[in-house]
Amino acid sequence: MISLTDTQKIGMGLTGFGVFFLFFGMILFFDKALLAIGNVLFVAGLAFVIGLERTFRFFFQKHKMKATGFFLGGVFVVLIGWPLIGMIFEIYGFFLLFRGFFPVVVGFIRRVPVLGSLLNLPGIRSFVDKVGESNNMEFKTYSLQSTSSKIAKKQ
Repeated sequence: MISLTDTQKIGMGLTGFGVFFLFFGMILFFDKALLAIGNVLFVAGLAFVIGLERTFRFFFQKHKMKATGFFLGGVFVVLIGWPLIGMIFEIYGFFLLFRGFFPVVVGFIRRVPVLGSLLNLPGIRSFVDKVGESNNMEFKTYSLQSTSSKIAKKQ
């Protein structure tokens, strides 16, 4: 079992409540108050779980600036009172930010007994395969191969 510090436990709670408020705000026809509370709780919970410095480094990496702009811009647009447009920006930014995690999530869900069989249904399988493939893995493989060939040439 994974041991969590007290700060991480608080962060998990904040993140969970944030996701709940975001979901509930969307169910209630994009209620801006609930969405705003959900956004603040989600971002605060993320900072509590992984720490302020790592949260800052995650959001402000050079190759993730576009995604961060859409995500945080969407949070701002929700806070000023345009929840539908803000949520569209946020969802787009969320998918850009966390697309590297999707193959791991899909692989995990495929191992869960009931959900795995649902993901293998004909209509859903092709969509999940596209979501589950990672372009980052190809880049890492290429960079490792080129690095190992450079090392071999030096010897």
